[in-house]
Amino acid sequence: MPDSRDPQDVDPSEGPLAGYRVLDLTTMISGPMATCLLGDQGADVIKIEAPGIGDLVRMLGAPREGITATFATTNRNKRSIVLDLKKSQDDLAAFKKLVATADVVVQNFRPGVVDRMGIGEANLRKINPKLIYVSISGFGESGPYSSKRVYDPVIQALSGLATIQGDRGQGRPKMMRVVIPDKISAMTAAQAITAALLGRERTGKGQHVRLSMLDAMIALTWPEGYAGHTFVGSEIDVPRNALAQDLVFETKDGYMTAGAVSDSEWQGLTRALEHPEWLDDERFKTAGGRVAYAKERLDQTGDVLKTRTTEEWMEKLDAEQVPCAPILPLSEVIKHPQVAENGILVETDHPVAGRIRQARAAARFEGTPTTLARPAPTLGQHTEEILAELGIQR
Repeated sequence: MPDSRDPQDVDPSEGPLAGYRVLDLTTMISGPMATCLLGDQGADVIKIEAPGIGDLVRMLGAPREGITATFATTNRNKRSIVLDLKKSQDDLAAFKKLVATADVVVQNFRPGVVDRMGIGEANLRKINPKLIYVSISGFGESGPYSSKRVYDPVIQALSGLATIQGDRGQGRPKMMRVVIPDKISAMTAAQAITAALLGRERTGKGQHVRLSMLDAMIALTWPEGYAGHTFVGSEIDVPRNALAQDLVFETKDGYMTAGAVSDSEWQGLTRALEHPEWLDDERFKTAGGRVAYAKERLDQTGDVLKTRTTEEWMEKLDAEQVPCAPILPLSEVIKHPQVAENGILVETDHPVAGRIRQARAAARFEGTPTTLARPAPTLGQHTEEILAELGIQR
């Protein structure tokens, strides 16, 4: 069984990545979330921030002493040190001394910037040959877009995600309302870092890991989003929004979702909705037909679901083992019995931001539990502590 202790009470030295040191030069979401995942798993993550406001995410929202909600949940389990790597030779020297103690360096500057600063992969490998050096970019290190500034919506646009999410009726592209490309890049980076560390354990060699947000997003959307472009020679440019329906159904008192893919689920749905005649409709007799005539099938399903409450339909659909769920306001999601049972949400007291609620690390380890022991740091909170560890007194 997974470790059942409160993650606040777990010593980071017990985590699966305990003993590894990660230097985090990243800002915004993709890099910080990647290193946060490593910190949750016990790595010693040192967030290196520039003087002034540090990571811009500290100010994007309603900050409490330099801690916003997003910063708090993507920079927990880290220590913060302020170093001016562009203007101070002393700070650059301190950073390089840190590099000698590190296993991983992660940066998401635009391509070329770290080389001009003297902290590119080649420079740091001279200091630490076994270093895992990770470069996260928006579009890649070469090509027509490589030098462009990038935020999440730009990747949604270029990767095809906005097209896939587009309105079925008008075909107008739509953006996801959460920053999906940043987070997918973060998860991809975290997995790549652990794989690179495993590779180093076997070979004794460090390496440079390169990842672009564009590549991460195309890889994620490809399996079904680009199904029409998988078989070479028979490509068809039919966007996903022309094939897929938003499975959102209005009920008498709210909204819900329900879906029937297999024959048994379709049969169960017709029984639950009390329309057995749908089984005789030639359009819906096969899974392929139900896809081809999805609009007609879902329109008639929606008309029926409007006639009763969500709870009534949930009872009937569950009895027939038809996949279904209520669509809830966020305030009800966090109180849902299944969410509570999973213990995914944890409340902690941040020393400057007060009481906060956040999701623990999703993966639960039986022998090496994840932790929430260290709250997101204020800017430069651990500067003197980390410098002292290096034998530097200022």
